[in-house]
Amino acid sequence: MRKIIALMMCLLLLMAGCSKDTEINDNPTETESESESVQEVKEMKMMINDTYVEVSWEDNKSVEALKEMCKNGNVTVEMSMYGGFEQVGYLGKSLPSNDRQTTTASGDIVLYSSDNIVVFYGSNSWSYTRLGHITDKNESEMKELLGNGDVTLTLVLE
Repeated sequence: MRKIIALMMCLLLLMAGCSKDTEINDNPTETESESESVQEVKEMKMMINDTYVEVSWEDNKSVEALKEMCKNGNVTVEMSMYGGFEQVGYLGKSLPSNDRQTTTASGDIVLYSSDNIVVFYGSNSWSYTRLGHITDKNESEMKELLGNGDVTLTLVLE
């Protein structure tokens, strides 16, 4: 009986020693190369003419699609003043949208008609998909940035 118990104990110890969790990596360069292959998460940034603006982006499929567009290089959109309260620009392709009746405020960034990006320096009520909000400019700074003629909007991944 003691031999059976001793044999069982040896088998248990042997099985515990073969667990994948206790594997030792004798090749430190393998670990380094694995960490180098992890892709860096990039943030989408916005520039209006030559001015970078801080944006709090929404977490939705429209913003994901914009980021995907930026992976092929900067996305540049020629914007035109409209209505005395917004700049509108054609994106060149349709994005997923989830339009809802919305009252916008200065600094809001929305998707209109699935293929136009709109940046507000005033307010409007319409059906839009929210993309984000410019957080580092107040209403008068937004009007100064957007209210004096057409602008160029650039989206970049950094």
